[in-house]
Amino acid sequence: MPDLVAPAFDFEPAARSVSAERAPDVAAALHDPLELAKALMRCPSVTPRDADALGVLMRALGGLGFKCHELHFRGADGTQIRNLYARLGEGRPRVCFAGHTDVVPAGQGWSFAPFTPVLRDRVLYGRGACDMKGAIACFVAAVARFLAAHPHGFFGSISMLIAGDEEGDATAGTEPMLAWLAEQNEIPEVCIVGEPTCRAQLGDIVKIGRRGQLSGSVKVRGRSGHTAYPELADNPVPRLLHFLEQLDMARLDQGSPHFPSSTLTITSIDVGNPVTNMIPATASASFDIRYNDHHTRQSLEAWLRSLASAHLGPHHVLELCGTGDAFITTPCALTETVCAAVTEHTGLYPRLDTSGGTSDARFIRRYCPVVEFGLVGATMHQADERASLADMSLLTCIYHSVLDRMVAAEAH
Repeated sequence: MPDLVAPAFDFEPAARSVSAERAPDVAAALHDPLELAKALMRCPSVTPRDADALGVLMRALGGLGFKCHELHFRGADGTQIRNLYARLGEGRPRVCFAGHTDVVPAGQGWSFAPFTPVLRDRVLYGRGACDMKGAIACFVAAVARFLAAHPHGFFGSISMLIAGDEEGDATAGTEPMLAWLAEQNEIPEVCIVGEPTCRAQLGDIVKIGRRGQLSGSVKVRGRSGHTAYPELADNPVPRLLHFLEQLDMARLDQGSPHFPSSTLTITSIDVGNPVTNMIPATASASFDIRYNDHHTRQSLEAWLRSLASAHLGPHHVLELCGTGDAFITTPCALTETVCAAVTEHTGLYPRLDTSGGTSDARFIRRYCPVVEFGLVGATMHQADERASLADMSLLTCIYHSVLDRMVAAEAH
């Protein structure tokens, strides 16, 4: 387990109503997510750098009465990652919002400075606008409104689990935080991940699962030689091409009730040969599989190794790496609550979806039901990443409604 630097928890185990002590001026300022989103986006927190993004968030949450716990873990490469667990309240139900403050590099092609947020025509531009500093700000604003609406306190607890390495290898963020929380008996009972799930308009998609991912690289060894004397060489290229043909022709499945068909994509073929009159000594290729719940990493690895042995012979190296198996959150009270809040504020009934890449929900699902719902993700990881103020306002209202439905207010 990565190294941990964190203060001990000081929560009392008894479930009782909570009336948070908070600064009224801070709480009022946080009702609108825009300023907090801009403050977070000014921090160039490209993985693994934090650039004080979590400091900005902790100061905001502290003003609302959250107890903030900064958690540091070291990843496989030794890099220390800064993460945050913050909690308001001590009882049940335990409702959690999970996300990340790290972002991908800016890249090229921006119309604006990527880490200087710009508001134009009621659209917020900047790295992290939709993925996912904007959603974090919306949830904080929702909590501020919830507390203002329930000045006498509430039963249950609201927590935030914010990682600093989701856009990287994700080894020193959400996963070890959850393991530590389990040791403290502080695991949430339900969780919403604020990833940018919506495709065309806010409210069209709620993600209830993700496909599994397995990537592979294969290197076939032969013996180099002159193309005029092929009998004196051992050309690895035909064997590799035959193996890749088997991969390309494979139809892994026809889909499942909650997932589309699994896909296998060949992404690279290389022999490193700059001339045409020499047979190369090696040939290599890479591929990527996105798979549904008909498969596991173990079953796919066994199939790939068997296929490689049959078509490549003993002189090959096959390396496989995966980020997690496919998973599904069976429709339940959590999915119904989120969908009802979306419908209330958008008039849409969202599609329950499992498309896209991986997210930290793959770790959370081992501990509690989890769904993902956030802003429109059409520009995530792109130049001129953006989110409209109208969508941020709606998302704040939706998160507020979810809290109203899931965390009981104290009757007075």
